[in-house]
Amino acid sequence: MRNRKYLAVASAAALSSTALIWAATPANAEPSVDVEPRSFQQARAEVTSTVDAEVLTAMMRDLDLSEGAAYDRLAVDRVATDIEAIAAIELFGDYAGTWVNEKGTGTVVAITDPDRADDVTDLGATPTIVDHNSLELDSVKADLDKIGDSVPDGVHSWFVDITTNRVVVAASDEDAAADFIADAEVDASIVDVRHSTEQPEPLYNIRGGDAYYMGGRCSVGFAVTHSGGSGFVTAGHCGTTGTAVSGYNQVALGQFRGSSFPGNDYAWVSSNSNWTSTNKVNGYGQADFTVTDGSEKPTGASVCRSGSTTGVHCGTIGAKDQTVSYPQGTVYGMTRTNVCAEPGDSGGSWISGGSAQGVTSGGSGNCTSGGTTYFFPLTDIMAAYPGLTLKTSGEGGPNPGGCESAEENFAGSLTGTNDYDYQPNGNYYDAAAGTHVGCLAGPSGTDYDLYLQKWNGSSWQTVAQGETSSSNESVTYNGTAGSYVWVVSSYSGSGSYSFGLTTP
Repeated sequence: MRNRKYLAVASAAALSSTALIWAATPANAEPSVDVEPRSFQQARAEVTSTVDAEVLTAMMRDLDLSEGAAYDRLAVDRVATDIEAIAAIELFGDYAGTWVNEKGTGTVVAITDPDRADDVTDLGATPTIVDHNSLELDSVKADLDKIGDSVPDGVHSWFVDITTNRVVVAASDEDAAADFIADAEVDASIVDVRHSTEQPEPLYNIRGGDAYYMGGRCSVGFAVTHSGGSGFVTAGHCGTTGTAVSGYNQVALGQFRGSSFPGNDYAWVSSNSNWTSTNKVNGYGQADFTVTDGSEKPTGASVCRSGSTTGVHCGTIGAKDQTVSYPQGTVYGMTRTNVCAEPGDSGGSWISGGSAQGVTSGGSGNCTSGGTTYFFPLTDIMAAYPGLTLKTSGEGGPNPGGCESAEENFAGSLTGTNDYDYQPNGNYYDAAAGTHVGCLAGPSGTDYDLYLQKWNGSSWQTVAQGETSSSNESVTYNGTAGSYVWVVSSYSGSGSYSFGLTTP
């Protein structure tokens, strides 16, 4: 085994092979180097050289920022993304959420154990002590989701509000909300009913980059490629599988190849040979925005929306994993924003800096009086359609070798030696006993490695790894039930990678 500068090596009798403990130093181990988020200065330099001037202009207008303040905000968002990925794993069990503070000047991490406050501070974030960890809050929301298809009138949505450490049910009828909570048999002491006059609707003629037509009008989300050529992702409520699509110029474009609504709100359209995918988002009066990657940004981060009715508008990311009750049915896993939208914008693009975030689903209000708009996360869409690849300005890694049949596929980017990502999407997952398969494909000329870690009750412990000298790795592990996370790390080199995952 080659020496890993930031991995401590220890023997573990419970494992059949050598185990690695991330950022730990057992008595019989060599010293390890703590992994850290990038510094504000590093992030500031990165965004200054990579973010489109058009994104900056839209942020300055809608968030009332100077040019320097807009760059600062994007740098804070980037650092917060790193902190969120690290904190969610390394503070597991005590972790309760990460967000950018209201002023956009720093990162807050919620924890339940005051003794972990120094760990949060060491990450460069401000700790806040709360009563409930993410596992408790997510469990309550999951119980509410179980009866989400029989939502009483007057209940509009429910979500975990990490900034208040509560589960929130938004409703115009408090009695209906109380009945809804009682029917779910959840701990009502963790749930707040928040008065809401909005009635979210899936804005059928709604948002995105360029317009497209399918009997109505919606907006393109993000361009993708697939084995058959080009296409794009959009909202599922815009069309069903097989629906014919014309482009912004009314020329035949292709058809819906997949669609899910309600439950989800995503779809993808395959284009004919007359259309080619690009890495651009319509700037509507500005130069086009460039899509650099698909990394998901945290709550509180800045975000801009592009749609064929109202053009570009910006705001901030609110609660994630929100469940929304539309008249047509319940949709799970959405992200709330304070950005406006109107009919015709549906399916359109959401971008933070150059990072693609999701596609417009629905909301309330308009771009005169303001409103609330939800987008369906791009990471979930790409996982649902593993044959699709987001079109970006980067090289992008090849499809993961040996993982053509992976249940889910993810993308990421490493900045250099000793950089790392947690997968899937910066989080862990719970699995039954059985076989885990992970496949990694990095850029040519790099040496990327892959580790599978399991929570042992007090720390994350590596149970399987792939450490060849190539950019591609494939790991198979037959394990017991528990919580797992994958670590993608760079032994040398940088660039975009793809990761395929199959779980028991």
